[in-house]
Amino acid sequence: MSDDESYELLGFDNVLLPVGDLGEAVGFYERAGFTVAFRFDEAGIALLKVGGETPGILLRQAEGLNHRPPPWHSPRVWLEVPDARAAARRLAGAGIVPLDEPFPVATGWTVEIADPWGNVVGLTDYCKRPELGRRP
Repeated sequence: MSDDESYELLGFDNVLLPVGDLGEAVGFYERAGFTVAFRFDEAGIALLKVGGETPGILLRQAEGLNHRPPPWHSPRVWLEVPDARAAARRLAGAGIVPLDEPFPVATGWTVEIADPWGNVVGLTDYCKRPELGRRP
């Protein structure tokens, strides 16, 4: 490929989140409703499933990373759910406190959580614009 030739973005591979303790992180995300696709402790990684897609959320253990509050300027990963307000109730039932109450967005509602290392994951729905959302 020449320097002036572009490339095509085909889609997401995985979203990587740094965590300080792989076991604690896997437990947190399982309580939040995620399913572990695989876990490879020797490499310090675990992949969380996101729907029926092959890519997912890759938790990667980082040495020396301590618990920290989420920095508001940090990137966020939002994942589609059927009902964000119901997801917020389920999270609360699992002992996971959202960063704030579910809030309206242009397509529906969103609720955000932060893991113990400050990684922010949002769960958002398309109840206001169902034609834009995924169909189960």
